[in-house]
Amino acid sequence: MKLLRIVPDDTKYPFMKWRRWSFPFSALISVISVVAFFTLGMNVGIDFRGGSLFEMQAKSGKADIAAIRAQVAGLNIGGAEIQAFGTDADVLVQVELQPDGEIGQKRVVDLMHSTFDKDFEIRRTETVGPRVSGELVRDGTIGVLLALVAITIYLWFRFEWEFAVGAMIATMHDLVLTIGFYAIARLHFDQTSIAAILTIVGYSLNDTVVIYDRIREMMRKYKRMSIGEMMDIAVNATLSRSVVTHVTVLLALIGLVIFGGEVIRGFSLAMLFGVVVGTYSSVFIAAPILIYLGVKVADVKTETVEPPARAKGASAAKAV
Repeated sequence: MKLLRIVPDDTKYPFMKWRRWSFPFSALISVISVVAFFTLGMNVGIDFRGGSLFEMQAKSGKADIAAIRAQVAGLNIGGAEIQAFGTDADVLVQVELQPDGEIGQKRVVDLMHSTFDKDFEIRRTETVGPRVSGELVRDGTIGVLLALVAITIYLWFRFEWEFAVGAMIATMHDLVLTIGFYAIARLHFDQTSIAAILTIVGYSLNDTVVIYDRIREMMRKYKRMSIGEMMDIAVNATLSRSVVTHVTVLLALIGLVIFGGEVIRGFSLAMLFGVVVGTYSSVFIAAPILIYLGVKVADVKTETVEPPARAKGASAAKAV
């Protein structure tokens, strides 16, 4: 019985030649991401800025956004964002942090229920105070930084230093592009976003380590081949595994985006973007960056195995 081969064994796609295009392209979209972050800013959710969130669904008919906005403005509870999502009956209301703390937040919840309970089902209510939101910002930032430091230390011991630097450049590339995606797409940036970023970093890093392992294996095997040719062989050798893994993950994420609902939509979209970017960076950034970092075949340590004849002679001498 002939086995199914998704990628033929003799595939010889010249990935390394694309580095002359992938590096300028990545630099361009990284600059766009940084500019978007500083100009557009992040659409920070109530987890990080404090306030109240209400997910409502009209009991009958379509939700009238204009009417809801007028009703919320009449409550005198400060700035509020009203947006539709999901079906025509679904609406999301976010109210800014109240100046009188928890008492003000409770008053907002009571006013919203008394105003909309007749025509809407308030399916979800979240309230975050200023102290909690400040702690979440701090803890989220520290968590991401500690994860990056731990990854760098691990890679430094796992591979040569050039591999660690290459993996960190690719990881920072994914991180910057994901932040830019949040800023441009105006997705809510909250606690689940931190989880998405850490998941993307881990996913991309795992893919990079698989490719780096194969590169180091090929560097021990092909001593007289150019570094570019050898890396092409290594990346092509991982294609079958990569196609199966990435396609499976993408299909699951597409299902979450379509059917997962509003609560995890931002997480699902960020993960979908991150998987694509992480796959791209592992092949077109992490691998070819080793060439620019000066990695050579001779840099990788190899195990010396004593020839059989010599080993036999040594045994005989010892016996005498």
